[in-house]
Amino acid sequence: MLRQPAYLRALVFCGLIGIPVSLVAFWFLVLLHELEHLLWVDWPQHLGWTQPPWWWPLAPALVSGLLVAQIVVRFPGRGGHIPAAGLHAGGTSKAALPGVVLAALASLPLGAVLGPEAPLIALGGGLALLFRDLVRAPATKASTALLGAAGAAAAISAIFGSPLVAAVLLMEVAGVGGPQLFAVMLPALLSSGVGAIVFTGFGHWTGLQTGSLRIGLPAPPTLDTGDVVWSLLMALVIGVGVHWVIVGGRSAARSVAAHPLRNTLMCALAAGGCAALYTGITGRSPSEVALSGQNTLSQLASHPHAWSVGSLVAVVLLKSVAYALCLGSLRGGPVFPALFLGGAVGALLAPLPGFGVAPAMAAGMAAASAAALRLPVSCVVLVVLLVGNSATVPVVVLAAVVSFVTVELLPQGPDIPPLRVTARRDSRPALPEA
Repeated sequence: MLRQPAYLRALVFCGLIGIPVSLVAFWFLVLLHELEHLLWVDWPQHLGWTQPPWWWPLAPALVSGLLVAQIVVRFPGRGGHIPAAGLHAGGTSKAALPGVVLAALASLPLGAVLGPEAPLIALGGGLALLFRDLVRAPATKASTALLGAAGAAAAISAIFGSPLVAAVLLMEVAGVGGPQLFAVMLPALLSSGVGAIVFTGFGHWTGLQTGSLRIGLPAPPTLDTGDVVWSLLMALVIGVGVHWVIVGGRSAARSVAAHPLRNTLMCALAAGGCAALYTGITGRSPSEVALSGQNTLSQLASHPHAWSVGSLVAVVLLKSVAYALCLGSLRGGPVFPALFLGGAVGALLAPLPGFGVAPAMAAGMAAASAAALRLPVSCVVLVVLLVGNSATVPVVVLAAVVSFVTVELLPQGPDIPPLRVTARRDSRPALPEA
């Protein structure tokens, strides 16, 4: 294949489109960040509050629900994929790009408990096809799939900060290898996780010194028996919990499909109400329940003891409810809220005998993301790069496998029906899907 001129031209073109797609993705993320900071930090401080008051999330939720409902009904592509359906690779047309961007801007900065990864995948894939048509390159089925995946990978690497995560994620999302991929990779992941304990150490076992890849950094502490045992049990519980959150999101999507305008608004307001209730109960910022949780996760990892047990319980429960509501109604991605929920559960359970904060949060993040995405390999790579601690790799792998197997054995949630749009008086045809 590498010797075929058509494939070589496509490879060069994919490398070239990575430049503009990455730049657009970067500035899109900058815009989201600035809007979020303006709404949740600057404006409350300008009005004299150190943090948003309890009622603050309700107004953005109202605006978000109204805007997203109109975008979904009136724009081509319905504003992008429904988050409760998981991540999708490609399939975004050029005509759907405005709706995808506007729906993300109307959801994410205004408090939706979703991340930017799904809009980025759609944005990158759509831009790649747009650039192909601008240069009048041949439009074939194979080139559409190839360029769509390349553009999506270039865009998604902007948020994860690693081309490795983007490549592995798109491979799993696109289903490369089909069901056989999971049949082969799950045993490989499981055995590698168990085998890694032999080299990293376990309890009083100091591990075997491989040494060939060591670059002189201080060796991290070895795992304890409690770290492994509690991680496995926690992964089982998190897998079940996150699975039912996703099922709740699919149920919310069914209600929105039946009555998009009314139920999108109701779900958005209910999610904002969860954030308001959290502040009323704990006195902490409502942004800890609202938004994706990306910034809050880093704060939690840096200062886990600054959170009381009651605050951790409240944020896990209320953010889970808000997450399910947003999965079925607004537009965004499922990754970062799942990572935060897993990290919060890990911090909550870290005081268990023999359980450390680092392995607890790492295993929790792996379990929650694997349950939400059903992409165990991608979740392992992502969490390992996020945590940056080689000692936690075995529990990350084991937790992801246990959680993934758990959710695969549970009854699956309801299917998401196509959106029901009432015909308008002008009898214009229904808008095409993305």
